[in-house]
Amino acid sequence: MVIYGIYQGKGQLSIILNTKPINDVLKDRNFPDSLKQKLKLIQGIKQFTVDSIGFRPSNNYTTLYQQNKQAILRVVSACEPYTFQAKEWTFPILGTVSYKGFFNKIEARKEIYALQLKGYDVDVYSPSGWSTLGWLNDPILSNMLYKNDGQLANLIIHELTHSTLYVKSNVTFNENLANFIGEKGAEKFLMYKYGTQSLQYLNYQYSKKDDEIFKDYILKSKDILDSLYTSLKPEKNEGIKKQKKMLLLTSIVKGVNKLPLHKKQVYFNYSLQIFKEKNAFFMAFSRYDSQYDIFEKEFKEQYQSNLPKYMSYLKKKYPTNLPTANAL
Repeated sequence: MVIYGIYQGKGQLSIILNTKPINDVLKDRNFPDSLKQKLKLIQGIKQFTVDSIGFRPSNNYTTLYQQNKQAILRVVSACEPYTFQAKEWTFPILGTVSYKGFFNKIEARKEIYALQLKGYDVDVYSPSGWSTLGWLNDPILSNMLYKNDGQLANLIIHELTHSTLYVKSNVTFNENLANFIGEKGAEKFLMYKYGTQSLQYLNYQYSKKDDEIFKDYILKSKDILDSLYTSLKPEKNEGIKKQKKMLLLTSIVKGVNKLPLHKKQVYFNYSLQIFKEKNAFFMAFSRYDSQYDIFEKEFKEQYQSNLPKYMSYLKKKYPTNLPTANAL
């Protein structure tokens, strides 16, 4: 764990030390004007979270890190092969979490190999952003600037949710909440900036509908898989167990083509990761999206879809000791 901490510290420090202030980037004549507009948009999103959602002000996203379209962080998660029991790691501050990040790709590969040797189903992905929970001033990553306005607003608000409210050792709550606030906040921001008849808002709604259909399908498929695992006796032949699992996984992937999606091919191609990641693929959706309906019910029925009031309630219910060093 000490060695891991050293690698992570070096990786994070390398990024922080190689950022440029946004004001300097905006003055750079060689920096594309289209991307300068995205930098300004992020500042608008950030101010919106303070004025219209109730986030605390911070120095996050006031610098830019140029990643040259390269992945700089890899997040590894793992799951038991015949039960939805996630592999967990325990860290200072974060507590117990079901994923592990790596700035060093060689160390990430070692972790993946070690988990696979133990029989785990493994998922690895490169996130678009992450939060240091207020311990550092999180920079804008240059790859963020290629997202459309709705995606960008969702991402920024998701990450700023973490630096406003974080419950130790409850990764599912934290990620589900950040996803929920990110989605609602982005919708509210697009309405405020462009209006409900704008292309930006309408595109966001189309994408949101597709996401809801796909996520619901994957979570229901996870329950079907869980029923299969329950029916498999511990002493059953390993080859038979693998065969039944792969047959069901294949059926789930094929089923994506029957979903009423606007961008069916995109989601079908994405679902092909199931064959490689297996249970870990489904656990990722559980980690980020399984509690959406709980938040939605509370948000609508108790707070009449008023996002600032709902956020105020959440901050009181889940008081957090996040650092305030980067507060403005």
